[in-house]
Amino acid sequence: MHHADTARNRIVGIGLISLTYVFFTLLDGSAKWLVQSVPVIVVVWLRFLTHTLIASALLFPLRGRALVRTGHLRWHLVRGLMFCAMTGINFWALQYLQLTVTASIFFTVPILIALVSAPLLGEKLDARRWAAILIGFAGVLVIVRPGSESFHPAMLLSLANAVLYAAFNLMTRKLAAYDSPETIQFLPAVVASVVLAPFALAAWESPQGWREWTLLCLMGVFGGTGHYLLAMAHRYAPASTLAPFLYQQILYMALFGYLVFGSVPDKAVWIGAAIVIASGLYLFARERRGR
Repeated sequence: MHHADTARNRIVGIGLISLTYVFFTLLDGSAKWLVQSVPVIVVVWLRFLTHTLIASALLFPLRGRALVRTGHLRWHLVRGLMFCAMTGINFWALQYLQLTVTASIFFTVPILIALVSAPLLGEKLDARRWAAILIGFAGVLVIVRPGSESFHPAMLLSLANAVLYAAFNLMTRKLAAYDSPETIQFLPAVVASVVLAPFALAAWESPQGWREWTLLCLMGVFGGTGHYLLAMAHRYAPASTLAPFLYQQILYMALFGYLVFGSVPDKAVWIGAAIVIASGLYLFARERRGR
């Protein structure tokens, strides 16, 4: 059930999406800290397991069987597998890269969505949109700097993650028309918990102290809440309204990276991010004018 497209609902949607990116920053920051001492597969699995357990405890009393009832189970299964892949790739890349670098590369998602949704929706991309898309990818090259000393192969993982997330995002939008936000965030987490369990148990290394365990439990809260708010936001406001607010994340990531890891992004990351953001914002403006 989508809410009417009113000014008030748009503001609610924007508020929800802004909170979403705070939670996603906390999730990525916690993961970056944890993967230094715990195997990536264990961190990924526990992120989904805690998400599933906490969501079950909170949502089953409220929703009952309706929580897992869907006419689109196949889509949820595919999203669950994509969830595993995206989270694994992202956490793996975070072992080697600053939060601002993974976030800046992630900002290609709207550019990728413009590329993919044009043929899917039977739209033609005009010369200006093509220019914006190419400029956006040039921005990524500024961040990644292939062939230079600052290039790290993990940057390619971040790019692969952005491609997966663009597809994941398009599926979320489609499912938001049929299923509740609770179902949309719950089912993929269950799928991911089940699929990853044997691999995580095989690679199991127990997290050391109370700090690790606390963060591992909180990751489920950050991830679950973030995905729930994301699905809710799409019910209050159209995607074209919400999309530009993705870019707040670079500020949260930079702040978190500085406060927790003492990392300061270099000039190229900021320049590249600015180019990617500018091209993304141009694409949104064009899309809204097109509407």
